[in-house]
Amino acid sequence: MSQFFRLARKLAALSLIALAFPALAQNDDDLLPVTQAFHLTPDASQPGVVKLHWKIAPDYYLYRGRIKIKAEDAGAATLGEPALPDGIKKHDEYLGDVEIYHGDVEATVPYTLTDPAAKTLKLSVQYQGCHEVDPKICYPPNTEHLSLTLGAAPATPAAPAAPAASPSGASLLGAPAALPGTDAQALPADRAFRFEAIAKGRNGLLLRWTMPKDYYLYRDKTTLAVSGASGVSLGEPDWPSGVAHHDEHFGDTIVYFDQVELPIPLIGADKAKTFTLDVGYQGCLENGICYPVMNRQVKFDLDAGTASIVTPAAATAAAPTSADDVAPTPPPPGAAAEGSVGIAAALGLALLGGLILNLMPCVLPVLSLKAITVLESGESPVEARRHALYYTAGVLVSFAAVGLAVVGIRAAGHAANWGAQFQQPVLVAVLVYVMLAVGLSLSGVVNFGSSLGNVGSGLASRSGRSGDFFTGVLAVVVASPCTAPFMGSAIAYAFAAPMAVALLIFLVLGLGLALPFLVIGFVPAVARLLPRPGRWMETLKQALAFPMYLTAVWLLWVLAKQRGADAVGLVLVGAVMLSAALWWFERSRDRATWSRVFVALLALGVASQLYYLYRLPAAPMAAIAGDEVPYSPEKLAELRKSGVPVLVDMTADWCITCKANEKAVLDTDAFRALLKRTGTVYMKGDWTDVNAPIAAFLEQYHSVGVPLYVVYPKGGGEGRKLSTVLTYDKVETALEAAAH
Repeated sequence: MSQFFRLARKLAALSLIALAFPALAQNDDDLLPVTQAFHLTPDASQPGVVKLHWKIAPDYYLYRGRIKIKAEDAGAATLGEPALPDGIKKHDEYLGDVEIYHGDVEATVPYTLTDPAAKTLKLSVQYQGCHEVDPKICYPPNTEHLSLTLGAAPATPAAPAAPAASPSGASLLGAPAALPGTDAQALPADRAFRFEAIAKGRNGLLLRWTMPKDYYLYRDKTTLAVSGASGVSLGEPDWPSGVAHHDEHFGDTIVYFDQVELPIPLIGADKAKTFTLDVGYQGCLENGICYPVMNRQVKFDLDAGTASIVTPAAATAAAPTSADDVAPTPPPPGAAAEGSVGIAAALGLALLGGLILNLMPCVLPVLSLKAITVLESGESPVEARRHALYYTAGVLVSFAAVGLAVVGIRAAGHAANWGAQFQQPVLVAVLVYVMLAVGLSLSGVVNFGSSLGNVGSGLASRSGRSGDFFTGVLAVVVASPCTAPFMGSAIAYAFAAPMAVALLIFLVLGLGLALPFLVIGFVPAVARLLPRPGRWMETLKQALAFPMYLTAVWLLWVLAKQRGADAVGLVLVGAVMLSAALWWFERSRDRATWSRVFVALLALGVASQLYYLYRLPAAPMAAIAGDEVPYSPEKLAELRKSGVPVLVDMTADWCITCKANEKAVLDTDAFRALLKRTGTVYMKGDWTDVNAPIAAFLEQYHSVGVPLYVVYPKGGGEGRKLSTVLTYDKVETALEAAAH
């Protein structure tokens, strides 16, 4: 028992450390307002000349060629050519070869007054500069309007105010920098310009940029270069029509808002295996900052039809994707998802979501096993506590392992989501066999004891502790295709949080799942409400076998969707072999060694079915209903450009929540009538099997898995996420709003 209290103390300490992270996060200075970064002091004390002195803050620089000075009243004075010192030569990502200033610089401007008796001179002074360390940004051109009293002594320059410290926790949450001189927030480059690369076989590529509202991408600042393969070259990129834009930096140019797709023909790639595409691009926030040139390196494997993106800053590769698939750049670890909750709220949602998970149909079959063990120990409070603690340990260890595996994979730049393990047919088949074995045990065909953990002979020797522990493990495995209410926000926060915080959130989620049994084990008043053990328990145990068989049937249905009828046949043959092995194992416990050899051969036969299953190709995509459009990034972009409202439904056959929503709302006549009334296109994406474009879409909307429902309004605009659990009223409200 003492080891569990030590574990509890460690978890409590971890909780305190994680909650202290915001206070411990290092504060980064905000960017200075432009007039503090480049502090201008005029001097008109000498006749016939004005001196303009800039004091440039550390880590900032001023462009020599962007200083423009003119008289605001052209009839009152004539200005001569400003005299400026030579600057430091620099190749600039915005303006090419330029000269810049650090520290202090002074411009001398001669002038001639039309009226020699005039006492004032009004000047318009425009200048521009940049911040040269992270976050690297360039300020828009700034204009100061000066009214100078001629002959007066220059004012004493005021010291630039110190920048305010960033809010506590900014580093933890990855808070973007404030725009200079405003309260607006500038997104990190990867979120402002989400870049995707799509492999289109050996004949072409597709690049895609997606920008939030008010961000735009320059067409003529995009560069493309191929390397790593002799004879491979690019054809003429097929740019769509953009928006004419007069730019302070580049004059009249073409830009793109919202989203742009760039098809590129591939030439001479018939025999090439791999090549690398270097992509450079640049964009701005309208009436705000402009970003430095962003560079991405995309590695293509033409034999496999995959594309993976390497970001120079992080030097991490995105997940390789199949042909026609997308390789997105994920948000950096430690950057919270946009609109995410705080850590305290995330922990509360995790506890509540784990608690509700007990009511989900995917978990109920395993909980029936646990109910038997608790009932059997009803007369022994010590045994009840032991069952509860070891079950909780299994749940917590499993949640930590699954959660950290997903977070680690995502941190490495690959796609991973909650429940994605059910996309692997071999795992689904293994779970069919596990559910069958548990059902046969409960039916009395073979005696493993009441817990799944006793299936393994090594686990059975520990007086049921291993059985309790591995029942908790199984509860987590079968819970993963379910997403309970409140659970999605907590997991989304964990996916974007530092590793220690993610661990804490997954542990609290597991604590919520295990909480009912902890209450039964440690609160005698609740335990006394349970019925007393008796003969009726044997009947209950046998009855509880049928939810296990039904779960196995459901998993077979999922397998049929993934790999077709052949896969079901293979697994059913394996199921017969497994049943025979377990039956014979029970009958020959005390018999000769050859009986055990026979059982081992049957087990080997089961394993062989898994091998043949692994080699099966994916099943053809099932036909969809007439009122549905299959999801593809290209089709979605086409629909959004046409201006019609769109409802995107990301689902999977192994997702219980998805199927419940379909039964309650999406497969009803009322929903189909709603689509017609609002003119909404219903687009459906099937994530039952691995599908990188759908994984990229989930990543774009910071979704931990399926279901995901996004409504795009009529005439364009940002998509709006709906809740995980749907009602007709929620969907009706969202679609009617999108149609107006």
